[in-house]
Amino acid sequence: MRSSFLRIAVLICFLIVSGIGAVGPASAQQRSLSFIRDAEVEHTIRQIATPLFKAADLDPNAIDIHLIRDNAINAFVGGGMHLFIFTGLLMASDNPNQIAGVIAHETGHIAGGHLSRIGGAVEMATAQAIASALLGLAIGVAGGSADAGMAIAMGGQQMAQRGMLSFSRAQENSADQAGIRFLHRAGESALGMLQFFEKLDTQNALIGSRQSPYLSTHPMAADRVRVVENVVAQEKGVSAEATPEQQMAYDRMIAKLRGFLDPPGRTFAAYKADDTSVPARYARAIAYYRQADLDHALPLIRGLIAEQPDDPYFHELEGQMLFENGRVAEAIKPYRLAVEKSDRAPLIAVGLAQALIETGTDAAYTEAQALLENATAKDRDNATAWRLLGIAYGRADRMPQASLALAEYNAQIGRWDEAEVQATRARDNLPVGSPGQLRADDLAEYVKRQREEARANR
Repeated sequence: MRSSFLRIAVLICFLIVSGIGAVGPASAQQRSLSFIRDAEVEHTIRQIATPLFKAADLDPNAIDIHLIRDNAINAFVGGGMHLFIFTGLLMASDNPNQIAGVIAHETGHIAGGHLSRIGGAVEMATAQAIASALLGLAIGVAGGSADAGMAIAMGGQQMAQRGMLSFSRAQENSADQAGIRFLHRAGESALGMLQFFEKLDTQNALIGSRQSPYLSTHPMAADRVRVVENVVAQEKGVSAEATPEQQMAYDRMIAKLRGFLDPPGRTFAAYKADDTSVPARYARAIAYYRQADLDHALPLIRGLIAEQPDDPYFHELEGQMLFENGRVAEAIKPYRLAVEKSDRAPLIAVGLAQALIETGTDAAYTEAQALLENATAKDRDNATAWRLLGIAYGRADRMPQASLALAEYNAQIGRWDEAEVQATRARDNLPVGSPGQLRADDLAEYVKRQREEARANR
């Protein structure tokens, strides 16, 4: 999972955007946020969300899902088609149905057009907040640390005030009703939504700083709970239980999050040594790895691989363990298996490419180029992939292509001057009329405008 959990250390404006907006009291606006990228966690969330997006007649591929490392029970939508979910919400849930209930509600806001009704000035603030947040994410991924996966972005700028984009009670009720429809269309019960609302309802009595931030912009009225209770009581022909496969994917996701985000001691207490379940062994393997104890970590993950040899995420974790402990040559085989068994998932492919580049051979550079070209085609916002692709091209003496890749990288992290230099160099040296030259020309013009705007705003 070297490509999975990536550290971010940049300034972004605090995410006060449509849907949930404020993440706590004003004093909390200076605390840090963490964006997490992980192929398995993202895949699990997508499996839960996709049927709901389809039920709402939304294109699942048009909605970006972002995971924020924060203990708060929170989620929000912003920038039109961005869904942000806090790890605190995931880890406070009891089953995948509760996560589905939250996503269904947030999908109700998107499908209901609530974001477009907020007003021009607020929309501009929202767009700026989202753009700044995602730029922060790109910068952090570009810097990608091997550090057991913490992704930290510092919240500093206060571009919007607490509650600025709070939804009205009417919009909340509308999102509830739409969410219930989407759940039923997907063949799912609204019980998970009800259970989540009940969790929030218990927090209404808490003082402000201890309340879930979800409540600050999603007012939880008792009548909302009663409405969903009545719906659940009358449900027929929908499932209130996750399938064994869905439950296992959920349990593994929670075990992985706890293994990476909780202190190892807490992980060992939650997943005791005599618990031989797959999620428990997974969590303990990660906790041992975080303690640099490969003597315990590797046997655990290799035992899981022996039982499930086609699971890409177990192979990925073994590769990350080996790579980050200086055993680069050994890491390539499990990383390669992870890429093959995940159908070349971009995040996993970037991990393999980085290991290949570290080996320093011409054959490795060639393989890394192919992996990174495919990864950037699927995930153009992965700044790490562009940076590594520039390195791979450069070491293969493909300098115009290296310049274009580095232009993409620098544009994503907001280094406009360097991005323009690299884009101009690529445009001047790539074949006339080639797709690469046309992209370089477009990119040069784009970064020139961005640089001028940045200077004008100083």
